[in-house]
Amino acid sequence: MRSVVKWFTRGTEFIAATMLAAVFLTFLLQIFSRYVLLTPFGWTLELCLILWVWIVFFGCAFLVREKEHVTFDIFYLAAPRRLRQILALIACASIVVGMGWALLPTWDYIDWMKIRKTTTVKNPFTGTKIPMRTIFSIYAIFMVMLILRYGWRFIVVLRSGPPDDDHEIPGHEPEPPAIRHGEDAV
Repeated sequence: MRSVVKWFTRGTEFIAATMLAAVFLTFLLQIFSRYVLLTPFGWTLELCLILWVWIVFFGCAFLVREKEHVTFDIFYLAAPRRLRQILALIACASIVVGMGWALLPTWDYIDWMKIRKTTTVKNPFTGTKIPMRTIFSIYAIFMVMLILRYGWRFIVVLRSGPPDDDHEIPGHEPEPPAIRHGEDAV
């Protein structure tokens, strides 16, 4: 199982890195066309925006871990363990219910977007303009992954308590250093 998770993680990292490299190369092409050729390509800006939308939602759906998010957890960390578990369960349930409630209306809107197409970016295989549904479908994938992730997290928190390791600061000691007296003092 661990090898499958490791393979999946490496694959998603590769996809995100490829999209980021494509944004960078498209941006360089945009600069070259504008300042060297003096004929800016219109599709480069739109492609950068499309790729950026995909990088953000793809990355948040598959790569960004809970402890990598910015949190305001002063009150959470000051609370007793049982209250932290209740707060974590409420947070997980809220995300699952909210995203679940919004999923079908969101997909309905994304599906409606099939009638709109990109302005300048074309499918390299067919030569047709790309439907907006294809571009914004990543948001539906993001929503489904959040529902699955926080549904699973709800079960884990229910079984084993609050996830305190998500709130650790790298390189930070949770306890203040002891005051040294006598010969050990510097």
